[in-house]
Amino acid sequence: MAVAVKDCLELQLLEVEMLLSMFPKKGEINLDEDAVPSVQRYLRNSDGRLPPQLEYSIAVDVGEPKVKVELQVLLPHMYPHVAPQLFARSDALHRQQQLQLNTDLASHISSLDSGEVCVYEAVQWLKDNTLPYVENSKISSESASKEVVVKETLHRMWIYSHHIYRQELRKKIFDCAKKLNLTGFCLTGKPGVICVEGLRENCEEFWRVIRYPNWKHISCKHVENIETEKSIDTLRLFCAFEDLQFQAHGDYGLRNDYHMDLGQFLEFLKQHQSGHIFQILFGVEGKLSDK
Repeated sequence: MAVAVKDCLELQLLEVEMLLSMFPKKGEINLDEDAVPSVQRYLRNSDGRLPPQLEYSIAVDVGEPKVKVELQVLLPHMYPHVAPQLFARSDALHRQQQLQLNTDLASHISSLDSGEVCVYEAVQWLKDNTLPYVENSKISSESASKEVVVKETLHRMWIYSHHIYRQELRKKIFDCAKKLNLTGFCLTGKPGVICVEGLRENCEEFWRVIRYPNWKHISCKHVENIETEKSIDTLRLFCAFEDLQFQAHGDYGLRNDYHMDLGQFLEFLKQHQSGHIFQILFGVEGKLSDK
């Protein structure tokens, strides 16, 4: 018997209510104020469009002295009958240990019975299992401090989408880039292009967060890694995360499928030493018209 989305969303709300009662202190659960009401409105009138996926974070204290771990939660509409997207991060963990922690967390969650809510189980697992990863991070730090030269790598991702229109999605893109200290741009319209640059783990987390399960027409077309003994900030091509909206070709009236002026976009790329990316994104060599 097929499971209805409505039943899944009702279970998600019950789980959130339970978690709020278990973590009542301010700052323990970070949940957008309209997240729950939007799901409730859909449940009252389920003929409408699906609400945004429930997304929140839980601050978890681990060990003595306390180590802060943030569990970021994104629930697909069919959760708990499909796995939640969980990501744990902590300033006490180096990249490798953080990746290993999340790999092991995902393995544990996948071993649980399908159809059962499991976010609190993930919180409990983090409380019971995070400390060894923290200790390994400390050992790695001590070893790294003995090295004469410490190199950093700037990671730059070029992401292509058939189109980017929705205000809700654009807000998520900009909020996520700001939170992860990423520079670059988002080209709104048709096609849509996103560039992010910064630390590799931050770029990869951005890619993980914005890739909605139902965002089908999106792909990472190209990745650049540049190593330096200085700060990666010296390698950035963009000083902030910009909102690009070039005037569309032609008069499309009130239509919402307008095409961006790719000539203006090519000029923008060349101004930022990235003209070669045009061919990677669109499969044709970019040429500026004579003026």
